[in-house]
Amino acid sequence: MIRLRHRFVAAGIAALAFTFSVPQLQAQSTTAAVPDRYPVSKADADFMQGMIMHHAQAVEMARWAPTHGASQAIQTLCARIAVSQRDDIFFMQNWLREHNFAVPDTNGHMPMASMQGMSGMSMSSDTAPMLMPGMLTPAQMKMLDASRGPDFDRLFMTFMIQHHNGALQMVDTLFASPAGGQDDDIFKFATAVHADQTAEIARMEAMLQGKSVTAVDP
Repeated sequence: MIRLRHRFVAAGIAALAFTFSVPQLQAQSTTAAVPDRYPVSKADADFMQGMIMHHAQAVEMARWAPTHGASQAIQTLCARIAVSQRDDIFFMQNWLREHNFAVPDTNGHMPMASMQGMSGMSMSSDTAPMLMPGMLTPAQMKMLDASRGPDFDRLFMTFMIQHHNGALQMVDTLFASPAGGQDDDIFKFATAVHADQTAEIARMEAMLQGKSVTAVDP
């Protein structure tokens, strides 16, 4: 949770630079009663449930780096992704429990009945029944798992950029939803996700272009 609190502070600064539409809260008069918390919405729960599944796949991808001949730079990036997104999963699960919503497990598995109607999900005819935006298909996961060395590095970054862009789409969908993202914890977390993954996309794009990028410690 210390890691998350640090990310929330940084996210508050990053929020000033957002270009996507975030619902603006109306200014309150100094005499008006201001509620301690805004109510949570179904859009909030859908976002958290979907992001657990999304993060779980990213963690699985990242854990392949040491066994698939990844370069040291990619292993460092993967270690950071695995640690931060695993922490995020625990945070999201706790939030869902506290608000009495269905909770996917640490592998992102969730009863199908609980997944019906979740926004942004697409059907797949292969082993994974539903995918959140940007998630790799089973065929893409097999391709990545079969790669080694420089091929793994290239495919990992290409697929993880796709994956991260899907997460940004999920944040956009949350804030575009009626009442979505107005709960304080949801707003801070979604803002942190957007800031972190935007930065990681830029880093991976630079690495794919062969540019020197300073390593980021996990």
